[in-house]
Amino acid sequence: MHPVGTNTNTGPRKRLKRSRSYPLDMPVTVADNTMVTPKYDEDCSSFPLEEIVRYPLPGYVAPTSVSFSPDDNLIAYLFSPDHSLSRKVFCFNMETGKHELVFSPADGGLDESNISEEEKLRRERARERGLGVTRYEWVKMGSVKKKMIMVPLPDGVYFYDLSCLKVDLKLESTPTSPIIDPHLSPDGCMLAFVRDYELHVLDLLYKKEKLLTYGAKGSTLTHGLAEYIAQEEMDRKNGYWWSLDSKFIAFTEVDSSEIPLYRIMHQGKSSVGPDAQEDHAYPFAGASNAKVRLGVVSIAGGPITWMDLLCGGNCGAAKSEEEYLARVNWMPGNVLTAQVLNRNHTKLKILRFDIKTGQRKVIFVEEHSTWINLHDCFTPLDKAVGSGSAGFLWASEKTGYRHLYLHDMDGTCLGPLTEGDWMVEQIAGVNEAAGLVYFTATLGGPLESHLYCVTLVPGKGHPLSDPVRLSHSNGKHVVVLNHQMQSFIDIHDSLACPPCVFLCSLHDGSLITTLYDQPTGVPRFKRLQFEPPEIVQTKANDGSVLYAALYKPDERKFGPPPYKTMISVYGGPGVQLVSDSWISTVDMRAQFLRSKGILVWKLDNRGSARRGLSFEGALKHNFGRSDAEDQLSGVEWLIKQGLAKAGKIGLYGWSYGGYLSAMTLARFPDIFCCAVAGAPVTAWDGYDTFYTEKYMGLPSENPSGYEFGSVMYHVRNIKGRLLIVHGMIDENVHFRHTARLVNAFVAAGKPYELLIFPDERHMPRRLRDRIYMEERIWEFIDRNL
Repeated sequence: MHPVGTNTNTGPRKRLKRSRSYPLDMPVTVADNTMVTPKYDEDCSSFPLEEIVRYPLPGYVAPTSVSFSPDDNLIAYLFSPDHSLSRKVFCFNMETGKHELVFSPADGGLDESNISEEEKLRRERARERGLGVTRYEWVKMGSVKKKMIMVPLPDGVYFYDLSCLKVDLKLESTPTSPIIDPHLSPDGCMLAFVRDYELHVLDLLYKKEKLLTYGAKGSTLTHGLAEYIAQEEMDRKNGYWWSLDSKFIAFTEVDSSEIPLYRIMHQGKSSVGPDAQEDHAYPFAGASNAKVRLGVVSIAGGPITWMDLLCGGNCGAAKSEEEYLARVNWMPGNVLTAQVLNRNHTKLKILRFDIKTGQRKVIFVEEHSTWINLHDCFTPLDKAVGSGSAGFLWASEKTGYRHLYLHDMDGTCLGPLTEGDWMVEQIAGVNEAAGLVYFTATLGGPLESHLYCVTLVPGKGHPLSDPVRLSHSNGKHVVVLNHQMQSFIDIHDSLACPPCVFLCSLHDGSLITTLYDQPTGVPRFKRLQFEPPEIVQTKANDGSVLYAALYKPDERKFGPPPYKTMISVYGGPGVQLVSDSWISTVDMRAQFLRSKGILVWKLDNRGSARRGLSFEGALKHNFGRSDAEDQLSGVEWLIKQGLAKAGKIGLYGWSYGGYLSAMTLARFPDIFCCAVAGAPVTAWDGYDTFYTEKYMGLPSENPSGYEFGSVMYHVRNIKGRLLIVHGMIDENVHFRHTARLVNAFVAAGKPYELLIFPDERHMPRRLRDRIYMEERIWEFIDRNL
């Protein structure tokens, strides 16, 4: 379960974006590409409710998908010059110092009405809102002087030659047979893609297309596509992987035949029949997962070599050691590796395969009694220091915090590279020649993210060297290193600063040039009178430090506290809401409520991310306990400070936050008077296998936890008012969750309010629906708080 944010790759999970200021009354493109003009009155303190649904968020129009050309002379990025969601490809020329538009689709590109149902669902799982051009890749073929990019669009895959300004449509796509997930080979000569659930390759030199897999048509099989669980829960969007020498492709075969189809009816349509329904292979907690095989095929075609591996298909088998194919990586010498996770999420194996025979060898096993968190830090090395042969970097939480370790080719750990009460987030790059590894981490504190560098010498028998910090300003830093390991792109933001993009030296982090900057004093910021929230600390009942963001109303306008208070919650694992990031400053609903004299409080309870495995593990088998209790502790702190008053406090949240809003309202009825629960999970036996069982175990093993963790179990305690908001075609958290909760309210004789959207999924996308939703939510809060 991923949080629903304001992502166009700009929300809490992903950051980047921005541009120069434009007149305030300029038409703005919103989520459904409808043009609207914001309405303001003479009072500069006015905050139109429509601002909550206006995208991109203030300040989040900076470049995204930033990358260096193969020769490092150009920096490409996606950008919207009109501050809309529709982006084009631009380049910054390192020699001339100029920014240039290099690719703009003639028809405007993607607009959500011209893509297939499969792509729409993939966008849902990625929480993607971007339009126009949403992805590109550099082509690494031919002369070094020749610069070319590949751009997938709804009508086909385009290649744009920057040298001669020529656009070439290499591969056409149709709504009935769309091209899915196209990717270039490492040498740039071939293009792989999935069409009609089969894996294809296109030879770009001779424009010859070849079908590599067979058997999916008319069956429950897919080849080369990530299954639902991989996309939604494992953060694995790909179902195939190019070998480093571009001669082979590893791919998944997914068989969903053992998963009963879950039918979703389109109740809002005027028609009935096949066009008004959809079926999904959705694996419920305790039931079977899809069966996943891993194969390797030559780009020349021919027989497929199946690796000695079969994941999934084990109905409720808690002891299944090879349940999930989590990651696939190629290493030098055409060595294929796979990370395989057991059903209980406590054991992960790294397997090495002989791609000629499919034979396997277990080279490494990671175990933890809490759970294993998947990551993308596995990094092959040509030579592991201390072994004289190839090896790899790995990140483990065996100390309670994620740190880097060096391993040889056989999996033997040669020692740690980092240590301490902080966590490594991502490996940004490795310079083997210089013996350096670059990574982002929380060494500066759990509310920030910085770029660091350490040597590749493992610390066995001697102290580790201290990491060198290369990013300087406080806040969050997302980085992209160039190929020559001489410089890096730094996308920086903080509570006080919208995202900025800089080119910096990888030697000491010093500024080379500013690629994109935006002053904070632009009219939209001034007009809405934003103030960054105050970051405060409180404690859980076990003494754990909890971080919170406090949005206080203007005392000059609304008088002294206590204030009516709304608690903004998510609370689930894998997510952090409170950080030194601009995304907290432009929390539009929080700022809107603040402008109405309501205090907004946002707290990361135990179980949230970036605080270590012990802190996160407080939720194990206990959804609805410590998370709700920590939210209560935060409110008790507010009351003690004289900022809030019991009985005048509400909650709101979406997805897991919707669940926690309803649960907290029910568990502490004398403190909370109302709650808004958006797309809530109401009973964990109705959610998917991977997410639910990782944290709650199987239903058969933890019946009391599932019972207590159900909102329905606590409905009889509710005294306040609950507004449930849900899309009826939500394929992630099914509307069934809300229907079951409504039944419980009826059985208990309790009142409830329901706001449904017949044609929306996990989060409303259409402008009219989003505006209507915010109007109803505000009316509910104003009436009940």
